[in-house]
Amino acid sequence: MNTDYLKRSPLKQFANVRPYTVIVEGNIGCGKTTFLNYFQQYDDVNVLAEPVNKWRNCNGYNLLEQMYSDPKKWSFTFQSYVQLTILQHHTMKTGRPIKLMERSIYSARNCFVEQMARNGCIDHASVSVMDEWFNWAKENCDLSVDLIVYLRTTPGTAYQRMVTRNRPEEQSVPLKYFQDIHNLHEEWLLEKRFECPAPVLIIDANLDKSGILEEYSKCKAQIFTEKELKVTL
Repeated sequence: MNTDYLKRSPLKQFANVRPYTVIVEGNIGCGKTTFLNYFQQYDDVNVLAEPVNKWRNCNGYNLLEQMYSDPKKWSFTFQSYVQLTILQHHTMKTGRPIKLMERSIYSARNCFVEQMARNGCIDHASVSVMDEWFNWAKENCDLSVDLIVYLRTTPGTAYQRMVTRNRPEEQSVPLKYFQDIHNLHEEWLLEKRFECPAPVLIIDANLDKSGILEEYSKCKAQIFTEKELKVTL
């Protein structure tokens, strides 16, 4: 499919149109950043990476580091801020026909909050508060999603990539955490035990760089084709 037009098409016509929204999901270290970077070349694609810098500096507080260092104390605070910052991405007006988001309010609840709840890092009362916010956001904000791209890796592969990238806050994250998050993504996106807001496209993200770029190319064709169908309709 020829997508050269995406690099030169005017954007004004999409200023007031809800973009075709793709959320990119998967474990820590599954390759989301590489996937997003692949789509940065297209002017009509608005790429929204996880707001990690905000999590590292909330008025001077590194909430990401605090959460990893003392999960029982900081998980609720951290996930509350994560929910806010990702909600801002969901509701952000982009002026472009395609919005590509790294993770979503759905994975925040169904994978990360759920993992903390199951492991006792967040008490039931705190989970109830987060669920009230989550349900309010779904009822009062446009959280529409058109496609979920699941970058599926084994927990071991994701863990090794985390070790390689050597992010300071992640030094103490154990392999079991990766196993838990992997299992919850499987429960959500494959087994459909939690609300799944859109069709799921699964990509084998265990592949090496050459193999994964070929998979991204296939994904590009589907995203652009679906976007065209939606605009036509």
